[in-house]
Amino acid sequence: MKKTILTLIFALTTITFCTAQKIEIEKVFGGYKYTQNGNQMTMKDLVKTMETNQQAFDLIKKAQSNNTLASIIGFAGGGLIGWPIGTAIGGGDANWTIAGIGVGLVAIGIPISSRVNKKTKQAVELYNSSLNATSFNEFKPEFKVIANGNGIGLSMNF
Repeated sequence: MKKTILTLIFALTTITFCTAQKIEIEKVFGGYKYTQNGNQMTMKDLVKTMETNQQAFDLIKKAQSNNTLASIIGFAGGGLIGWPIGTAIGGGDANWTIAGIGVGLVAIGIPISSRVNKKTKQAVELYNSSLNATSFNEFKPEFKVIANGNGIGLSMNF
């Protein structure tokens, strides 16, 4: 009987302290930085972490696909801007029309990237709010020592 009670108390205590950790959000230039337990998280890490919360997972998956699109468009735009600049620096005849197209691509990528930041932040806030509902702060068991004709025991109410 003592072993059963001790095992139950140990299991409940372990579950209470092993709940998922909150993801911290820090505003940085051009977006946000996400950390958990002091470790910086990539988009892939965020997606994996949020698999347990379907709403947050759906949001972060949309953000991830938009992030991929914004990265491709931004990389292509940057390359189209950099090529004529490199040609001009090298003394060649630069095609500034290509640079203009690159500027247009970068201009398209910026709002997409902004939406990625917004959706990612919403997903993290939604994930964190779901953790608060099951966190240690709300789990407040009440222990009582009880005695009856059969002996002494420990009662836990929550």
